[in-house]
Amino acid sequence: MNRTNGRVAAAGSRVGGGANLLALRGHNAALVLDLLRTAGEAGISRLELAERTGLTPQAVSKITARLRTEGLAAEAGRGASTGGKPRTLLRLVPEAGHAVGLHLDRDELTAVLADLTGRVVVERRTALDFGAGAEAVVDVAVGVVRELGDSLGGDGGGDGAAAPGLLGVGVALPGPLDHAAGVLHRVTGYPAWDGFPLRDAFAGRLGLPVVVDKDTNAAALGLALGGVADSFAYLHLGTGLGAGLVLGGGLYRGARTGAGEFGHQVIRLDGPVCGCGDRGCIEALCLAAVARGDLDEAARVLGAGAGNLVSLLDIDLVLLGGRVVLADQERFVRGVGTVVAERARRGGGGREVPVTIASGGERGVAEGAAQLVLAPLFGRADVDVAFPGGWVSG
Repeated sequence: MNRTNGRVAAAGSRVGGGANLLALRGHNAALVLDLLRTAGEAGISRLELAERTGLTPQAVSKITARLRTEGLAAEAGRGASTGGKPRTLLRLVPEAGHAVGLHLDRDELTAVLADLTGRVVVERRTALDFGAGAEAVVDVAVGVVRELGDSLGGDGGGDGAAAPGLLGVGVALPGPLDHAAGVLHRVTGYPAWDGFPLRDAFAGRLGLPVVVDKDTNAAALGLALGGVADSFAYLHLGTGLGAGLVLGGGLYRGARTGAGEFGHQVIRLDGPVCGCGDRGCIEALCLAAVARGDLDEAARVLGAGAGNLVSLLDIDLVLLGGRVVLADQERFVRGVGTVVAERARRGGGGREVPVTIASGGERGVAEGAAQLVLAPLFGRADVDVAFPGGWVSG
């Protein structure tokens, strides 16, 4: 996998990076698939695919022939004639593959089934209890994945055989965790989860490729793929508080995949004890304010943390999400925005840093989790994926 200082590329087109080498056949196919995806129903010609990827027409013909054989591409009609024979246009077949995205929150599971374009075709929600233990949570989630697999017409139940067209499962949940190994660390308030091999547990039960990441990283990946900004922070306030960071077009996880533990910045040395063991963490202060119904104070504290990120990272945009924020969007946008604007005036050269609500709503994390599986198919992200019996890099 291609990592530089812990950064994993997540957004921005890689078109133009084609190479006519057998070893890069998967990379080149991803370039072609991405262009087919972005072309939509209108389609794109083989000649334009060659021009935009830098591949030879012969290489593109071989790749598109293989994609058509696999059912991933189909004809979309013919383009307008420019004096010669009209060119055949090709398009992606969205229903040729699907991914499941799971958002495991401390008290609720949100699951989506998304086609190759990322469009959600089925959504499920069910109660969850982290306190019941990791194995019990996996049992519930596996049952939901099998139900979604059944909706594709496959044998999603029984011995866990993969449904036809189900490419894999992306699992997003609160951190900290080791994204590269798929192993959880001490989820705040749930020490028994520390060291649990979540990715192996899912892959072994389902017989499917599995990717595990923090909920905030998954949401940030989905937003980055949508092109919201080159550098931004996604702040998620729900049952906990965390951040996903996109810097220079890439999802930033850090050298040990621990970046984004935003909620555990200490901003009040004599503050209340946090579940992580420190005092005065932003998460503890925010959740305490929410519990007593003081959402203005919660927004102010969240704004202080957002201001720190703006000052440290010089980001372009702050996006807010999570159930607490979504329940009173205007209050949080106004409260966080006021603090960030003041910080920008004092130290940012007067440059405005917008604060707004992230797209996707309550299923934004689950949609991003599905993209953990889908994005590598289009050359848009590099992730480690667990296959039953082995490991590969996307």
